[in-house]
Amino acid sequence: MKFDPQRRRERRPKPSYDEALPITAHREAIIEAIRAHRVVVVAGETGSGKTTQLPKFCLEADRGLSGLIGCTQPRRIAARAMASRVAEELGEELGGAVGYQVRFRERTSPDGYLKFMTDGILLAEAVKDRQLRRYDTLIVDEAHERSLNIDFLLGYLRRLVERRADLRVVITSATIDTEKFSRHFSNAPVIEVSGRGYPVEVRYRPLEGESRDGKDLYRGIIDAVHELDRIDPRGDILVFLSGEREIHEARDALTRAGLRHTEVLPLYARLSAAEQQRVFHPGPARRIILSTNVAETSLTVPRIKFVIDSGLARISRYAHRSRIQRLPIEPISQASANQRMGRCGRLGPGTCIRLFDEEDFESRPAFTEPEILRTSLASVILRLLTMGLGTVEDFPFIDPPAPRMINDAYQLLFELGALDGQRQVTPLGRRL
Repeated sequence: MKFDPQRRRERRPKPSYDEALPITAHREAIIEAIRAHRVVVVAGETGSGKTTQLPKFCLEADRGLSGLIGCTQPRRIAARAMASRVAEELGEELGGAVGYQVRFRERTSPDGYLKFMTDGILLAEAVKDRQLRRYDTLIVDEAHERSLNIDFLLGYLRRLVERRADLRVVITSATIDTEKFSRHFSNAPVIEVSGRGYPVEVRYRPLEGESRDGKDLYRGIIDAVHELDRIDPRGDILVFLSGEREIHEARDALTRAGLRHTEVLPLYARLSAAEQQRVFHPGPARRIILSTNVAETSLTVPRIKFVIDSGLARISRYAHRSRIQRLPIEPISQASANQRMGRCGRLGPGTCIRLFDEEDFESRPAFTEPEILRTSLASVILRLLTMGLGTVEDFPFIDPPAPRMINDAYQLLFELGALDGQRQVTPLGRRL
């Protein structure tokens, strides 16, 4: 696709900014860094405004003229929601200057400037266009989540910026491991943005029973709601749960509890766009939002005053013995628990009730282990080979996987018939 820079310069949207967002104070420094450096790392806590404002800063830095500004999100729900929000802020119709693409759904225009998408969509495009020529700027959002796709993308872009002098890459992260991202991209500059946080009181209310995903969990949530009612019976509550089943069961339990003037809403990735939008448009009633970890960093739910945290999430793991990828429910890391806590310190002082004890919190790992260190590498190896990117051993991952994981993946691909004896991809491997 050919872009006419002069025509696009004349027609590009004119951004305006919310001075209350912490990132707005760093606008000039970030725009200057984007103009001067191929890669920029922007670190800021959730609520600093980086997801919605950085694409607009890129427009001001004269990006988006010779190609699109691509913004990747780890989750479909976030890609859709952020595209809608930025289009609204620019006074544009969604699907025009600002569009999005997720699996099975696309709303973009040939004359667009900003495209939000999942990291998986961008990687799929890289298979067809190795240079990603449609883009003159790429923003990799929520890089601290360190999913398999994000790590693969960061390795791919490290090689690509060396070959494309015109490309600009902006990596955003919570204030976790920013130095690691900087070193990965030849000591790229890091701009720190403070969050807009108010103090949050943390209360530990461990569940009495043995089972966290049994009745005790839902009893604990209802007790926590009643406790928060004594602080402010009208304050919106965000409840973090491990999955859809737990969300539906919690919703049933809260409905049976007969809470007055309260709307209970689910939030998870498979919800329809219309149901997701209800979460972002509060009505007069007090709301209890039941969410998976999608609301931990990817999405900011408005008007939240309180958080109830089960302390659990489904975390992808590869079992060596059975060679099966599983999604067990596990305790989250301290970093994840603190991200969840911070969701209620946006509008004013908040309260977070953790349904586990303080000793449990202190014993948890500081950070969630990157997915590449705990998952099957079969799909990664297959993608590297089909894209002609060399071996997994030589690919510039931020955290190189262990030899045992690599050998396991090769063995699985041989057994499936995806690779031949010379480690070449077979026709079946290409279909896979």
